[in-house]
Amino acid sequence: MSWMLEGSAQKAESPALQGQEGILEDTGGDGISESFQLLQIDLEGECHEGETLSTDSATWCSKNVQRKQRHWEKIVAAKKSKRKQERERRKANRAENPGICPQHSKRFLKALTKEKLLEAKHSGPRLCIDLSMTHHMSKKELSRLAGQIRRLYGSNRKADRPFWICLTGFTTDSPLYEECLRMNDGFSSYLLDVTEEDCFDVFPLETLVYLTPDSEHTLEDVDPNQVYILGGLVDESIQKKVTFQKAQEYSVKTARLPIQEYMVRHPNGKNYHSEILAINQVFDILSAYFETHNWPEALKRGVSLGKGYVLRNSVE
Repeated sequence: MSWMLEGSAQKAESPALQGQEGILEDTGGDGISESFQLLQIDLEGECHEGETLSTDSATWCSKNVQRKQRHWEKIVAAKKSKRKQERERRKANRAENPGICPQHSKRFLKALTKEKLLEAKHSGPRLCIDLSMTHHMSKKELSRLAGQIRRLYGSNRKADRPFWICLTGFTTDSPLYEECLRMNDGFSSYLLDVTEEDCFDVFPLETLVYLTPDSEHTLEDVDPNQVYILGGLVDESIQKKVTFQKAQEYSVKTARLPIQEYMVRHPNGKNYHSEILAINQVFDILSAYFETHNWPEALKRGVSLGKGYVLRNSVE
């Protein structure tokens, strides 16, 4: 009896439950639909936010580029204004001082330098740099030698009376040539002669004077009819008399700079005194003497205080 009541009660309750389940199902369906709609709205919102971020980023990049462009335009305008003011200043100076020679353009000065160098090839003194002894030099020594060649050529270009320079024993496949190309801008267009031959095969032996600190003879003058040879040798081990012995093998005249005649040793903390100079320093002395014909003045320009020598009159 009781079982039947419980069963009928379950049956009585089932329609209501079914109704509630139906309501729940309907509500659940709408809830899922609404969730999908909300999810779609969120995705659209994120897309819009992403588009906004990319647009803002593009706008920021565009503004950054525009800012740099405006900054560059200001720099260009300032340079143009400065050049214009400089032209007006020069024009005013020429008007106030008509007797003063106007400044020449870089193109004119370059052409003038080229003309002087080519003239030295035919009528000026000749300087030969013997590069036949570089095969045993280290990379560091080759770099130092390449730097000395650069400075020597630069000094010669600035000289009022330049020398004509010839590099002998110099091959284009050598490490020194590669180092010169690396360190010296425009090296391939230098106005000088380059040959693989030895210096003793290029010039008549009677015209050669090999400059070496080991010579017993002092250089007294710079003769345009002579060819002065500098040994292209940077040797940190200081091998003595290498260039002197080579000159003796070919019975070529040698000479040393008159350092001992016009200079004296000067006391220094390291007690260091040396007459061995870099090739660009030797050239500076030759060039200065060729222009001034004054050995003390020439030696003062080329012999640095670090060598431990000073002019005699400066001590007295």
